[in-house]
Amino acid sequence: MSESTARRSANYKPSIWNHDYIQSLNSTIHGETRFLQRAEELKDEARDLLEKTNDPFDQIQLLDLLQRLGISYHFTHYVDKILNNIHILVDGRDWNITDSLHATALRFRLLRQHGYHISAEVFRYFMDEEGNFKASLFDDVNGLLSLYEASYLSTEEESTIMDAARIFSECLLKQWLNDREIDENIAEEIDHALELPFHWRMQRLETRWFIDAYEKRESEMNPLLLELAKLDFNIVQAMYQDELKDLSRSCGKVELRRDRLVECFLWTVAFTYEPRFRYCRIMCTKFAVLLTFVDDVYDIYGSLDELNSQMWDINSLEQLPEYMKICFLALFNTVNETAYDVLREQGFNIIPHSTNRVAELCKKYMVEAQWYYSGYKPSLDESLSNGWVTSAGPFFIIHAYFCMTNPLKDEPLRQLQTNPEILKWTSIVFRLADDLATTTDELKRGDSPKSVQCYMLDTGCSEEDSRSYIKNLIGSTWKKINTDVLINNEYSRDFITTSINYARASLCMYQHGDGHGTGNIESKKRILSLVVDPIPLPQNPVV
Repeated sequence: MSESTARRSANYKPSIWNHDYIQSLNSTIHGETRFLQRAEELKDEARDLLEKTNDPFDQIQLLDLLQRLGISYHFTHYVDKILNNIHILVDGRDWNITDSLHATALRFRLLRQHGYHISAEVFRYFMDEEGNFKASLFDDVNGLLSLYEASYLSTEEESTIMDAARIFSECLLKQWLNDREIDENIAEEIDHALELPFHWRMQRLETRWFIDAYEKRESEMNPLLLELAKLDFNIVQAMYQDELKDLSRSCGKVELRRDRLVECFLWTVAFTYEPRFRYCRIMCTKFAVLLTFVDDVYDIYGSLDELNSQMWDINSLEQLPEYMKICFLALFNTVNETAYDVLREQGFNIIPHSTNRVAELCKKYMVEAQWYYSGYKPSLDESLSNGWVTSAGPFFIIHAYFCMTNPLKDEPLRQLQTNPEILKWTSIVFRLADDLATTTDELKRGDSPKSVQCYMLDTGCSEEDSRSYIKNLIGSTWKKINTDVLINNEYSRDFITTSINYARASLCMYQHGDGHGTGNIESKKRILSLVVDPIPLPQNPVV
C-alpha cells in the first residue's frame, strides 16, 4: 500500500485457529471400517422401523425425531413417501386428529418444512368464537411447544391465526418455566425453543444439541436411533476435518489481513452440511475467505480512488494497487477453478454467470463506500436495497447451486440472474442480523449507517426501539421466505433448503455478537462442537 495513503483500521484480532492446530485434527473414526459397518447395520434397523411404523401420528413423530437427530437425509425415500401420504390424508380429510394440538401442530410444521401446502385453518378447532385459543390448552405443555414451533412456519396471509398462536403459546410456555413444577428435560427444551425457534436454527448445530438432550430422555429414548445419530455425527465430523485440513493448506497460500478460514467453513457447514456436498463446502469456503477480504477493502482499507477501479474486470488489473491485485487474482482464479470443474463435469460454462455476480457485488460495495466518503445517510429502504446484495447471499447461494446441481440448465440460470425473491429475503435476514450484531463496532470505526441507525434517522426513535423494529422485521421477512417455499416449484429442494439455511446461518453467526468478524467465544464453542470434539460413543452398542 502507498505510504502516503491514510488507512483506517478495524483492529481485527488474528485467528485463534492456526494452521498447525488444524492439521493436527485427527478423528478416532479415521481408518476404522468397523464404525462405517456399524453405521450401515443401524441404518438397516432404522429402515425396518420406518417400514413397520404404520400409524400416521407415530410416523410424523418418527420423522421429526430423525430430522432433529440429523439422520433423516439417509432416509429421504421414506420421508418423502410418508409425508406425501400424510398430505393426501389431510387433503382428503381422512385423518381426524384435530383433538390433539400436539399432533396437529407437528403435522403442520413437517408438511410446511418440506414444501407441502397445508392451511392454517386447521388451528381454528382450538380457538373459541372470539378467535382466542381455548383455556383448555393451558395444561397441554407438549401441544403448546409444538404450536409455538409451528407458528414460525406461517406466511404473511396467515398472520391473524398464526401470530395469535405464537403469542399465546410463547406466553404460556414462559409461565410453565416460571410458575410451575416441570420435568427438567421439558424445561430445557422450552428454554431452548424460546431462545430461538427450530425453524430458524442452524441445522447441524441443532443436531448436536438435540442428541445430548435426547439422550437424557430415558423413558422415551430409542437407543438404536441415538447410537446411529452419534455415530453418523462423528463420521461426518471426520469428513469436515479432512475438508478443513485441505482448505488450510490451499487457502494459506494467500496472505490476507483478516484470516477467518475456520469461521468461513462454519458458514458452509451451516448451509450445506450433508456429506454429499463436500465440493460445495470447499469452493464456497474459498470464496468466503476471499470475499471477507474484498469486503474489508471496500469498508476499511481502500481509498475512494482505488475503489473506483473496476476490480472485477481482468482488463483493469494494472490499475489496481498491489494489495488489491493479489486479492483480485485469487478471487479470479477461484471463479475459474469452479468454472473449470463444472465445464469438465457437465460441459456447461458458468463463467458469465459467475463474473456477473462478482461485478454486481463489487458495485454494491462501492455504493456503500461512496456513502461513507460523502457522509450520505441512507434511508432504511435504501440501505436494505443495497445491503441484501452486499450480504453476499446471492453470490454464495448461486455458487452453491453451481456446485450441487447436475445437470445445470440455461432457463433456471437465466431466472436466477433476475434475483428471485427467495434470494432476496434470505439475504435480507442476513443483512439485518449482521447489522444488529456489528453496528456498534462499525460505527466506532466510522462506517456509514447500518439498518439500526437508518431507521433511527428515518423516524427519530431511540436505538432500543430501532433494534426492536429490526428484530420484528426479521420475523416478517421469514414469513416472506415461508411463502416463497410454498409456491416455488422452479428450483430443486436442495437449492431452496440451501437458501433457507443461509438465513439460518446468519442468525447463528450473529446471535451473540459478531461471530464471523471477531471470532467470539460462542463461535469458538460451536466450531469445537461441530468440527473438533466428537460425541462419546456407547461402550455397549445396541444389539
